[in-house]
Amino acid sequence: MKNNVVELDEDEAPELTPARARNLRPARTVLPAEVRAQFGKGRGRPPVANPKQAVSLRLDPEVLSAYKATGKGWQTRINQVLRNAMPKPGEC
Repeated sequence: MKNNVVELDEDEAPELTPARARNLRPARTVLPAEVRAQFGKGRGRPPVANPKQAVSLRLDPEVLSAYKATGKGWQTRINQVLRNAMPKPGEC
């Protein structure tokens, strides 16, 4: 033990028993402020100024399967195709 810190090998970590669990404390009461600051402000993604909106859109099965077959990010690719095809102001 050095400076009240117990160094344990992962294989030697004690089992978390109900008695040990009762003695657990929140990190904010144990860790120094400079360490807590490295963990960020909270859960989830940070808010964005112009978030995307969820919509329900009916697509032909062939279109959907073709985009899904391209792998991860298929929804972003559909968004880019729609963005490129957007009418200019006054065109519609």
